[in-house]
Amino acid sequence: MVDIEKANATVVERMMEARPVVTGVAKALDVIPGMRENLLLHAGPPVTWERMAGPMKGAMVGALMFEGKAKSWEEAEGLLTSGKVTFEPCHHHSCTGPMAGVISPSMLVYIVENKTHGNKAYSNLNEGRGKVLRMGAYSPDVLECLHWINEVYGPLVGKALELMGGLDLRVLLGKALHMGDDGHNRLDAASLFYTTLLAPSVVRAAPNAETAAETIRFMGDNALTTLNQTMAGCKTMTDAGHNVEGSTIVTVMARNGTDFGIRVSGLGDQWFTGPAGHVKALYFPGFSEKDANPDIGDSTITETAGIGGFAMAAAPAIVTFISGKPQDAIDTTLDMYEITYAEHKYFTIPALDFRGTPTGIDIRKVIEKGILPRVNTGVAHKDPGVGQVGAGVVTPPANIFEEALIAFAQRYGYE
Repeated sequence: MVDIEKANATVVERMMEARPVVTGVAKALDVIPGMRENLLLHAGPPVTWERMAGPMKGAMVGALMFEGKAKSWEEAEGLLTSGKVTFEPCHHHSCTGPMAGVISPSMLVYIVENKTHGNKAYSNLNEGRGKVLRMGAYSPDVLECLHWINEVYGPLVGKALELMGGLDLRVLLGKALHMGDDGHNRLDAASLFYTTLLAPSVVRAAPNAETAAETIRFMGDNALTTLNQTMAGCKTMTDAGHNVEGSTIVTVMARNGTDFGIRVSGLGDQWFTGPAGHVKALYFPGFSEKDANPDIGDSTITETAGIGGFAMAAAPAIVTFISGKPQDAIDTTLDMYEITYAEHKYFTIPALDFRGTPTGIDIRKVIEKGILPRVNTGVAHKDPGVGQVGAGVVTPPANIFEEALIAFAQRYGYE
Protein backbone atom coordinates (compact mmCIF):
# COMPACT_ATOMS: atom_id res chain seq x y z
CA MET A 1 0.00 0.00 0.00
CA VAL A 2 1.13 3.53 -0.71
CA ASP A 3 1.66 6.02 2.10
CA ILE A 4 -1.14 8.49 1.34
CA GLU A 5 -0.27 10.85 4.16
CA LYS A 6 3.34 11.12 3.07
CA ALA A 7 2.30 11.63 -0.55
CA ASN A 8 -0.19 14.35 0.37
CA ALA A 9 2.34 16.11 2.57
CA THR A 10 4.74 16.14 -0.39
CA VAL A 11 2.09 17.61 -2.71
CA VAL A 12 1.01 20.45 -0.45
CA GLU A 13 4.62 21.25 0.46
CA ARG A 14 5.47 21.61 -3.23
CA MET A 15 2.38 23.71 -3.85
CA MET A 16 3.16 26.06 -0.97
CA GLU A 17 6.88 26.36 -1.67
CA ALA A 18 6.31 27.15 -5.34
CA ARG A 19 7.32 30.75 -6.09
CA PRO A 20 5.63 31.91 -9.30
CA VAL A 21 7.19 34.96 -10.95
CA VAL A 22 5.65 36.63 -14.00
CA THR A 23 8.70 37.21 -16.17
CA GLY A 24 7.38 38.55 -19.46
CA VAL A 25 4.95 38.46 -22.36
CA ALA A 26 5.26 36.50 -25.62
CA LYS A 27 3.25 35.23 -28.58
CA ALA A 28 1.32 32.07 -27.68
CA LEU A 29 2.65 30.19 -30.71
CA ASP A 30 6.23 30.89 -29.65
CA VAL A 31 6.08 29.74 -26.03
CA ILE A 32 3.09 27.50 -25.21
CA PRO A 33 4.05 23.80 -25.36
CA GLY A 34 2.31 22.10 -28.27
CA MET A 35 0.69 25.26 -29.65
CA ARG A 36 -0.04 25.12 -33.38
CA GLU A 37 -1.25 27.53 -36.07
CA ASN A 38 -4.59 25.74 -36.37
CA LEU A 39 -5.18 25.23 -32.63
CA LEU A 40 -7.39 27.11 -30.18
CA LEU A 41 -7.11 26.47 -26.46
CA HIS A 42 -10.15 26.63 -24.16
CA ALA A 43 -11.07 26.42 -20.48
CA GLY A 44 -12.09 23.28 -18.67
CA PRO A 45 -11.96 19.59 -19.60
CA PRO A 46 -12.26 18.43 -23.25
CA VAL A 47 -15.51 19.20 -25.03
CA THR A 48 -16.91 18.81 -28.55
CA TRP A 49 -18.36 21.68 -30.61
CA GLU A 50 -21.83 20.11 -30.36
CA ARG A 51 -21.72 20.15 -26.53
CA MET A 52 -19.90 23.46 -26.23
CA ALA A 53 -21.55 26.28 -24.26
CA GLY A 54 -22.71 29.45 -26.00
CA PRO A 55 -20.07 31.79 -24.52
CA MET A 56 -17.26 29.38 -25.45
CA LYS A 57 -18.57 29.13 -29.00
CA GLY A 58 -18.70 32.92 -29.15
CA ALA A 59 -15.11 33.18 -27.93
CA MET A 60 -13.95 30.57 -30.47
CA VAL A 61 -15.60 32.53 -33.28
CA GLY A 62 -14.12 35.79 -31.99
CA ALA A 63 -10.65 34.26 -31.78
CA LEU A 64 -10.81 33.15 -35.42
CA MET A 65 -11.94 36.64 -36.41
CA PHE A 66 -9.07 38.09 -34.39
CA GLU A 67 -6.67 35.76 -36.22
CA GLY A 68 -8.09 36.85 -39.58
CA LYS A 69 -9.19 33.30 -40.37
CA ALA A 70 -12.92 34.05 -40.46
CA LYS A 71 -15.16 37.05 -41.12
CA SER A 72 -18.47 35.64 -39.90
CA TRP A 73 -19.99 33.13 -37.49
CA GLU A 74 -20.78 30.77 -40.36
CA GLU A 75 -17.23 30.87 -41.70
CA ALA A 76 -15.74 30.27 -38.25
CA GLU A 77 -18.16 27.45 -37.44
CA GLY A 78 -17.28 25.81 -40.75
CA LEU A 79 -13.59 25.78 -39.81
CA LEU A 80 -14.28 24.49 -36.31
CA THR A 81 -16.55 21.66 -37.44
CA SER A 82 -14.43 20.63 -40.44
CA GLY A 83 -11.35 19.83 -38.36
CA LYS A 84 -9.26 22.47 -40.15
CA VAL A 85 -9.13 24.30 -36.83
CA THR A 86 -8.91 22.13 -33.71
CA PHE A 87 -9.39 22.93 -30.03
CA GLU A 88 -7.98 21.48 -26.83
CA PRO A 89 -8.03 22.33 -23.11
CA CYS A 90 -5.64 24.99 -21.82
CA HIS A 91 -4.65 22.58 -19.04
CA HIS A 92 -3.23 20.17 -21.64
CA HIS A 93 -0.73 22.87 -22.61
CA SER A 94 0.44 24.33 -19.27
CA CYS A 95 -2.12 27.15 -19.63
CA THR A 96 -5.12 28.62 -17.90
CA GLY A 97 -7.85 30.82 -19.34
CA PRO A 98 -10.59 32.66 -17.43
CA MET A 99 -14.24 31.96 -18.36
CA ALA A 100 -14.24 30.63 -21.98
CA GLY A 101 -10.46 30.69 -21.73
CA VAL A 102 -9.83 30.82 -25.47
CA ILE A 103 -6.21 31.41 -26.48
CA SER A 104 -5.30 31.61 -30.17
CA PRO A 105 -1.81 31.31 -31.72
CA SER A 106 -1.22 35.04 -32.28
CA MET A 107 -2.41 36.19 -28.86
CA LEU A 108 0.14 37.45 -26.39
CA VAL A 109 0.39 35.50 -23.15
CA TYR A 110 2.05 36.01 -19.79
CA ILE A 111 4.97 33.75 -18.99
CA VAL A 112 4.98 32.69 -15.34
CA GLU A 113 7.90 30.66 -13.97
CA ASN A 114 7.95 28.77 -10.70
CA LYS A 115 11.42 29.72 -9.48
CA THR A 116 11.43 26.93 -6.89
CA HIS A 117 10.74 23.96 -9.16
CA GLY A 118 11.40 25.39 -12.65
CA ASN A 119 8.02 24.67 -14.27
CA LYS A 120 6.17 27.34 -16.28
CA ALA A 121 2.57 28.25 -17.07
CA TYR A 122 0.88 30.73 -19.37
CA SER A 123 -2.29 32.80 -19.63
CA ASN A 124 -3.63 35.47 -21.96
CA LEU A 125 -4.03 39.14 -20.99
CA ASN A 126 -7.13 40.40 -19.18
CA GLU A 127 -9.60 42.60 -21.08
CA GLY A 128 -11.59 43.85 -18.09
CA ARG A 129 -15.17 43.00 -17.09
CA GLY A 130 -18.40 42.98 -19.10
CA LYS A 131 -18.55 42.60 -22.87
CA VAL A 132 -15.27 40.78 -23.54
CA LEU A 133 -14.06 37.77 -25.54
CA ARG A 134 -13.68 35.49 -22.53
CA MET A 135 -17.39 36.02 -21.80
CA GLY A 136 -18.30 35.04 -25.36
CA ALA A 137 -18.52 38.50 -26.96
CA TYR A 138 -16.96 39.02 -30.40
CA SER A 139 -18.31 42.34 -31.76
CA PRO A 140 -15.99 44.81 -33.57
CA ASP A 141 -15.32 46.81 -30.40
CA VAL A 142 -14.28 43.62 -28.56
CA LEU A 143 -11.89 42.71 -31.38
CA GLU A 144 -10.55 46.26 -31.51
CA CYS A 145 -9.68 46.07 -27.82
CA LEU A 146 -7.98 42.70 -28.33
CA HIS A 147 -5.83 44.12 -31.14
CA TRP A 148 -4.83 47.08 -28.94
CA ILE A 149 -3.91 44.68 -26.15
CA ASN A 150 -1.86 42.57 -28.57
CA GLU A 151 -0.16 45.42 -30.43
CA VAL A 152 0.31 48.17 -27.82
CA TYR A 153 -0.51 47.18 -24.26
CA GLY A 154 0.94 43.65 -24.18
CA PRO A 155 4.34 44.41 -25.72
CA LEU A 156 4.81 47.39 -23.41
CA VAL A 157 3.87 45.41 -20.30
CA GLY A 158 6.26 42.69 -21.43
CA LYS A 159 9.13 45.19 -21.75
CA ALA A 160 8.30 46.64 -18.33
CA LEU A 161 8.34 43.19 -16.70
CA GLU A 162 11.72 42.47 -18.26
CA LEU A 163 13.10 45.79 -16.99
CA MET A 164 11.89 44.87 -13.49
CA GLY A 165 13.39 41.41 -13.67
CA GLY A 166 9.95 39.89 -13.18
CA LEU A 167 7.34 40.22 -10.44
CA ASP A 168 6.88 37.73 -7.59
CA LEU A 169 3.21 36.71 -7.53
CA ARG A 170 3.42 34.83 -4.24
CA VAL A 171 4.55 38.00 -2.48
CA LEU A 172 1.97 40.10 -4.33
CA LEU A 173 -0.92 37.77 -3.43
CA GLY A 174 0.21 37.41 0.17
CA LYS A 175 0.06 41.19 0.60
CA ALA A 176 -3.24 41.47 -1.28
CA LEU A 177 -4.91 38.96 1.06
CA HIS A 178 -4.04 41.34 3.90
CA MET A 179 -5.66 44.19 1.96
CA GLY A 180 -9.11 42.69 1.34
CA ASP A 181 -8.56 40.49 -1.73
CA ASP A 182 -9.40 36.81 -2.11
CA GLY A 183 -7.13 36.17 -5.11
CA HIS A 184 -9.90 35.28 -7.58
CA ASN A 185 -12.95 37.48 -8.00
CA ARG A 186 -11.66 40.28 -5.78
CA LEU A 187 -8.22 41.43 -6.92
CA ASP A 188 -8.62 45.16 -6.36
CA ALA A 189 -5.60 45.50 -4.09
CA ALA A 190 -3.41 43.14 -6.12
CA SER A 191 -4.21 44.93 -9.36
CA LEU A 192 -3.51 48.39 -7.92
CA PHE A 193 -0.32 47.16 -6.25
CA TYR A 194 0.77 45.51 -9.52
CA THR A 195 0.07 48.73 -11.43
CA THR A 196 2.07 50.78 -8.92
CA LEU A 197 5.04 48.42 -9.13
CA LEU A 198 4.96 48.25 -12.93
CA ALA A 199 4.29 51.93 -13.67
CA PRO A 200 7.90 53.25 -13.46
CA SER A 201 9.12 50.57 -15.88
CA VAL A 202 6.15 51.22 -18.20
CA VAL A 203 7.15 54.87 -18.34
CA ARG A 204 10.77 53.97 -19.10
CA ALA A 205 9.82 51.42 -21.78
CA ALA A 206 7.02 53.38 -23.49
CA PRO A 207 7.66 55.06 -26.88
CA ASN A 208 5.89 58.21 -25.67
CA ALA A 209 4.02 59.68 -22.71
CA GLU A 210 0.58 59.08 -24.20
CA THR A 211 1.16 55.35 -24.63
CA ALA A 212 2.52 55.10 -21.09
CA ALA A 213 -0.48 56.96 -19.69
CA GLU A 214 -2.95 54.86 -21.68
CA THR A 215 -1.33 51.62 -20.49
CA ILE A 216 -1.16 52.62 -16.84
CA ARG A 217 -4.75 53.90 -16.98
CA PHE A 218 -5.95 50.57 -18.44
CA MET A 219 -4.19 48.62 -15.70
CA GLY A 220 -5.42 50.90 -12.94
CA ASP A 221 -9.03 50.94 -14.14
CA ASN A 222 -9.27 47.15 -14.36
CA ALA A 223 -9.76 45.44 -11.00
CA LEU A 224 -8.92 42.14 -12.71
CA THR A 225 -5.57 43.26 -14.17
CA THR A 226 -3.80 40.50 -12.21
CA LEU A 227 -6.35 37.69 -12.65
CA ASN A 228 -4.71 35.95 -15.59
CA GLN A 229 -1.18 36.10 -14.15
CA THR A 230 -2.54 34.84 -10.82
CA MET A 231 -4.20 31.89 -12.53
CA ALA A 232 -1.00 30.94 -14.35
CA GLY A 233 0.88 31.36 -11.08
CA CYS A 234 -1.54 29.06 -9.28
CA LYS A 235 -1.13 26.50 -12.07
CA THR A 236 2.63 26.46 -11.52
CA MET A 237 1.88 25.79 -7.84
CA THR A 238 -0.52 22.92 -8.41
CA ASP A 239 1.52 21.46 -11.29
CA ALA A 240 4.49 21.31 -8.90
CA GLY A 241 2.40 18.87 -6.82
CA HIS A 242 0.93 16.89 -9.70
CA ASN A 243 1.70 13.25 -10.48
CA VAL A 244 2.81 12.30 -6.96
CA GLU A 245 2.20 8.59 -6.54
CA GLY A 246 -0.41 7.82 -3.90
CA SER A 247 -1.73 11.36 -3.40
CA THR A 248 -5.43 12.15 -3.04
CA ILE A 249 -4.94 15.93 -3.48
CA VAL A 250 -6.80 17.71 -6.29
CA THR A 251 -4.40 19.56 -8.63
CA VAL A 252 -6.90 20.84 -11.23
CA MET A 253 -10.48 22.09 -11.03
CA ALA A 254 -11.83 23.53 -14.29
CA ARG A 255 -15.09 24.13 -16.13
CA ASN A 256 -15.96 24.51 -19.81
CA GLY A 257 -19.52 25.77 -19.41
CA THR A 258 -20.91 22.27 -19.90
CA ASP A 259 -18.78 20.07 -17.63
CA PHE A 260 -16.91 20.60 -14.36
CA GLY A 261 -13.75 18.52 -14.20
CA ILE A 262 -11.00 17.69 -11.72
CA ARG A 263 -7.62 15.98 -11.83
CA VAL A 264 -5.99 14.31 -8.82
CA SER A 265 -2.24 14.23 -8.21
CA GLY A 266 -2.00 10.47 -7.72
CA LEU A 267 -4.22 9.68 -10.72
CA GLY A 268 -2.19 11.41 -13.41
CA ASP A 269 -3.92 13.29 -16.21
CA GLN A 270 -7.30 11.52 -16.03
CA TRP A 271 -10.30 13.86 -15.91
CA PHE A 272 -13.31 13.20 -13.68
CA THR A 273 -16.28 15.20 -14.94
CA GLY A 274 -19.88 16.02 -14.14
CA PRO A 275 -22.40 18.68 -15.12
CA ALA A 276 -21.33 22.30 -14.59
CA GLY A 277 -23.66 23.88 -12.05
CA HIS A 278 -25.66 27.09 -12.12
CA VAL A 279 -24.07 29.89 -10.13
CA LYS A 280 -25.94 31.35 -7.15
CA ALA A 281 -25.41 34.89 -8.33
CA LEU A 282 -25.99 38.59 -8.04
CA TYR A 283 -27.00 39.71 -11.52
CA PHE A 284 -26.27 42.95 -13.34
CA PRO A 285 -29.30 45.22 -14.01
CA GLY A 286 -31.49 43.81 -16.77
CA PHE A 287 -30.32 40.19 -16.34
CA SER A 288 -31.54 37.23 -14.28
CA GLU A 289 -30.90 33.53 -13.73
CA LYS A 290 -32.65 32.66 -16.98
CA ASP A 291 -29.89 34.46 -18.88
CA ALA A 292 -26.99 32.66 -17.20
CA ASN A 293 -24.75 30.01 -18.68
CA PRO A 294 -23.67 27.21 -16.32
CA ASP A 295 -20.34 27.56 -14.53
CA ILE A 296 -17.35 28.16 -16.83
CA GLY A 297 -13.61 28.87 -16.70
CA ASP A 298 -10.18 27.76 -15.51
CA SER A 299 -10.10 30.33 -12.71
CA THR A 300 -10.94 27.59 -10.19
CA ILE A 301 -7.21 26.89 -10.26
CA THR A 302 -7.06 29.64 -7.61
CA GLU A 303 -9.24 27.64 -5.22
CA THR A 304 -7.21 24.54 -6.07
CA ALA A 305 -4.09 26.40 -4.89
CA GLY A 306 -5.72 27.64 -1.66
CA ILE A 307 -7.02 31.12 -2.47
CA GLY A 308 -10.16 32.44 -4.21
CA GLY A 309 -13.30 31.11 -2.57
CA PHE A 310 -11.12 29.33 0.00
CA ALA A 311 -9.76 32.71 1.15
CA MET A 312 -13.06 34.58 1.21
CA ALA A 313 -12.66 35.34 4.92
CA ALA A 314 -9.90 37.73 3.85
CA ALA A 315 -12.29 39.55 1.52
CA PRO A 316 -15.66 40.14 3.22
CA ALA A 317 -16.43 43.01 0.83
CA ILE A 318 -16.67 40.48 -2.01
CA VAL A 319 -20.25 39.76 -0.96
CA THR A 320 -21.26 43.12 -2.47
CA PHE A 321 -20.35 41.60 -5.84
CA ILE A 322 -21.41 37.96 -5.46
CA SER A 323 -24.28 38.43 -2.95
CA GLY A 324 -24.53 37.36 0.69
CA LYS A 325 -23.30 38.75 4.02
CA PRO A 326 -19.74 39.20 5.34
CA GLN A 327 -20.26 36.28 7.72
CA ASP A 328 -20.92 34.06 4.67
CA ALA A 329 -17.39 34.78 3.44
CA ILE A 330 -15.91 33.76 6.79
CA ASP A 331 -18.09 30.65 7.03
CA THR A 332 -17.01 29.56 3.55
CA THR A 333 -13.34 29.62 4.49
CA LEU A 334 -14.00 27.79 7.76
CA ASP A 335 -15.85 25.06 5.85
CA MET A 336 -12.95 24.68 3.41
CA TYR A 337 -10.56 23.84 6.26
CA GLU A 338 -12.65 20.70 6.71
CA ILE A 339 -11.77 19.29 3.26
CA THR A 340 -8.17 20.42 2.83
CA TYR A 341 -4.88 18.89 3.92
CA ALA A 342 -2.92 21.92 5.14
CA GLU A 343 -2.91 25.61 5.97
CA HIS A 344 -0.83 27.74 3.64
CA LYS A 345 2.53 29.01 4.87
CA TYR A 346 2.51 32.23 2.88
CA PHE A 347 -1.17 33.06 2.29
CA THR A 348 -2.72 34.10 5.61
CA ILE A 349 -5.98 35.70 6.74
CA PRO A 350 -5.92 38.59 9.24
CA ALA A 351 -9.55 38.08 10.29
CA LEU A 352 -8.72 34.52 11.37
CA ASP A 353 -5.68 35.54 13.45
CA PHE A 354 -3.45 35.12 10.39
CA ARG A 355 -4.36 31.49 9.97
CA GLY A 356 -3.08 30.06 6.66
CA THR A 357 -5.63 29.61 3.89
CA PRO A 358 -7.12 26.10 3.43
CA THR A 359 -4.82 24.36 0.93
CA GLY A 360 -4.88 21.00 -0.81
CA ILE A 361 -8.37 19.63 -1.50
CA ASP A 362 -8.38 15.99 -0.36
CA ILE A 363 -10.95 13.87 -2.20
CA ARG A 364 -11.20 11.60 0.85
CA LYS A 365 -12.24 14.48 3.09
CA VAL A 366 -14.74 15.83 0.53
CA ILE A 367 -16.54 12.46 0.61
CA GLU A 368 -16.12 11.86 4.35
CA LYS A 369 -17.36 15.33 5.37
CA GLY A 370 -19.96 15.70 2.63
CA ILE A 371 -18.66 19.23 1.95
CA LEU A 372 -17.99 20.37 -1.61
CA PRO A 373 -15.40 23.00 -2.54
CA ARG A 374 -16.87 26.49 -2.93
CA VAL A 375 -15.90 28.76 -5.77
CA ASN A 376 -16.66 32.41 -6.40
CA THR A 377 -16.95 33.23 -10.08
CA GLY A 378 -18.27 35.45 -12.84
CA VAL A 379 -21.37 34.52 -14.85
CA ALA A 380 -21.50 34.68 -18.65
CA HIS A 381 -24.70 35.00 -20.67
CA LYS A 382 -25.80 31.66 -22.11
CA ASP A 383 -25.92 33.13 -25.61
CA PRO A 384 -22.74 33.97 -27.52
CA GLY A 385 -22.00 37.62 -28.12
CA VAL A 386 -23.50 39.12 -24.94
CA GLY A 387 -20.80 38.95 -22.25
CA GLN A 388 -20.89 38.97 -18.45
CA VAL A 389 -24.23 39.16 -16.65
CA GLY A 390 -23.28 38.70 -12.98
CA ALA A 391 -21.13 36.96 -10.38
CA GLY A 392 -21.69 34.54 -7.53
CA VAL A 393 -20.83 31.27 -5.81
CA VAL A 394 -20.98 27.69 -7.09
CA THR A 395 -19.94 24.16 -6.09
CA PRO A 396 -18.74 21.23 -8.24
CA PRO A 397 -20.94 18.16 -8.74
CA ALA A 398 -20.40 15.57 -6.01
CA ASN A 399 -20.02 12.65 -8.45
CA ILE A 400 -16.59 13.75 -9.66
CA PHE A 401 -15.06 13.32 -6.20
CA GLU A 402 -16.84 10.01 -5.70
CA GLU A 403 -15.61 8.70 -9.06
CA ALA A 404 -12.08 9.93 -8.39
CA LEU A 405 -12.00 8.17 -5.01
CA ILE A 406 -13.26 4.92 -6.57
CA ALA A 407 -10.58 5.19 -9.27
CA PHE A 408 -7.96 5.83 -6.59
CA ALA A 409 -9.06 2.75 -4.62
CA GLN A 410 -8.92 0.60 -7.75
CA ARG A 411 -5.50 1.87 -8.80
CA TYR A 412 -3.87 1.49 -5.40
CA GLY A 413 -5.56 -1.72 -4.28
CA TYR A 414 -7.95 -0.41 -1.62
CA GLU A 415 -10.98 -2.31 -2.92
